[in-house]
Amino acid sequence: MLQCKDGFYTTFGSYPTMLDYHEEQAKESRWVRCKVNELQIEPLDDPSTMYTRPTPFASGITSDAVQDTAENLGLAMAIDGHAYPVRTTAYKSLLDRAKIGGTVLPKLSRNVLSDVLNECLKLYPSDALVLIRDQKVSAVHSGDEVDYSVLPIDELLATLQDKLDERFPGNQFEKGYSDHSLTSASWTLPNQKDDLVGDYAKHLASIGKAYLAKNLIPGIRFMTSDTGVASAKVSALLMGGQYPIHIGSCIAVDHRHQSKVEDFTKALDQLFAQFGDSIAKLQKLTEITLTYPVNAMTRICKKLSMPKKAALGAIRMFEMSYGGGPATAHDVFMAMQEIMFLLKTENTPESKLLFIEENLARTLSFDWEQYDLAKAVSY
Repeated sequence: MLQCKDGFYTTFGSYPTMLDYHEEQAKESRWVRCKVNELQIEPLDDPSTMYTRPTPFASGITSDAVQDTAENLGLAMAIDGHAYPVRTTAYKSLLDRAKIGGTVLPKLSRNVLSDVLNECLKLYPSDALVLIRDQKVSAVHSGDEVDYSVLPIDELLATLQDKLDERFPGNQFEKGYSDHSLTSASWTLPNQKDDLVGDYAKHLASIGKAYLAKNLIPGIRFMTSDTGVASAKVSALLMGGQYPIHIGSCIAVDHRHQSKVEDFTKALDQLFAQFGDSIAKLQKLTEITLTYPVNAMTRICKKLSMPKKAALGAIRMFEMSYGGGPATAHDVFMAMQEIMFLLKTENTPESKLLFIEENLARTLSFDWEQYDLAKAVSY
């Protein structure tokens, strides 16, 4: 798929390849500061004159980018006398600059939606920070660094690798992913297995569950976004199973409050200690006995808005394996990881998997007893 298209994504099998990609992307991207009330939105769909007339577009905008936008968001933006197609990733931030929202807006014709946006945008003389990347407007952030701070992805990757080499020698790059909304990468920490998960593995063995820890290797996941989807964060993982188990956020630096890459570097110093805290929370789940574990699992999946088909599949598998009786919160937490595997086999987009994985990790801090009720719940 062409890189200009909204549905484009790519994966990386090595750290140097991923870093090269983002360094090149940083060179080609433009961050443009302008006034919100100077932004002009035009329809970009089949009936619009802009769709049939290529002259309004800035140099370098291809017919592929125009056609793809017409099939997706259907809007263009004029900045400093040049027009650019607007990517779907920019829609929410564009509405934020116009200070409007609602489910009815996407239902409007592009012509009417453009008029509504323009009428609202011209009311605000504040600054906007527009990201132009891969031929399209990819985000329309606030121009105030208190509201949005640029944290270049290539610099975050470089500082993370340096810190990993310093604190976790022998770390191994696992894989990377990038689309127009977010970027992620994961590393394993094989040399730190005993230090980070040794006590947890011994505890599982003491309660007859050594098989769960046999192949587990500590790891970390990095995630960030230039379009407002995610802060720059590094989270703890347990890897070696059929799907990585996310066990909570370790550190995060928001793209706000004049944050710098140096703030991310300082936050990484907390990584080792907070990894241990996350493992401790996971181990604590083995001490929580649930009388109605299937009901608890169902209620939690519903609270987290897990995809219904995959959640029900995981619940059925858990129910069959336990056949009734009590179980621990740890048993249920591990059973819920099957949701990720089922979604993966259904070719669920990587970006969606990452957020569901993160959502599942929230359960480590739940009050599990409040979901342990005799009354069944329908999903």
